Amino acid sequence: MNVMDYPDGFRRVSQALEQRQHAHRPLWLAEAARTSQEAADALGVSLGQIAKSVVFRRKADEAAVLVITSGDKRVDEAKLKVHTGALGRADADFVKARTGFSIGGVSPLGFAPADGQAAPQLFVDRELFRFDIIWAAAGHPNGVFKMTPAELEQLTGAPVIDVVQASE
Repeated sequence: MNVMDYPDGFRRVSQALEQRQHAHRPLWLAEAARTSQEAADALGVSLGQIAKSVVFRRKADEAAVLVITSGDKRVDEAKLKVHTGALGRADADFVKARTGFSIGGVSPLGFAPADGQAAPQLFVDRELFRFDIIWAAAGHPNGVFKMTPAELEQLTGAPVIDVVQASE
């Protein structure tokens, strides 16, 4: 299938990766992977290798904050708000308006915010660096692409910080 035959979000991510000369084209999965576990199962990788995108709403200005972290970790909002200020939950409409993607397919690049909205503020969690290869959503629940954690940092320009809950 030609890339133009795919949904808009997948096409935007494909184009963003091509513009950045990323070595790996996104893959289209036969089954939608709306959760980190579904993506890990579909790819045959560990849950932690899924670079999940978690979107928050910054209370001060209603801006989107996007954290890319390992699928096996949970974001610690107290750690994150040191970098962003007070945060609230982002519902599906907020995520779509601020990123251009639906929940389950939010990519770390290729954003298309609604008119007048800024692209999200990005952070990469350092826990992803436990892995040689990670996989992120490619703009649609059926789309994924692979990279190293260092490539994710380079592709997004996002700072690497520690924002996950401590392991029990």
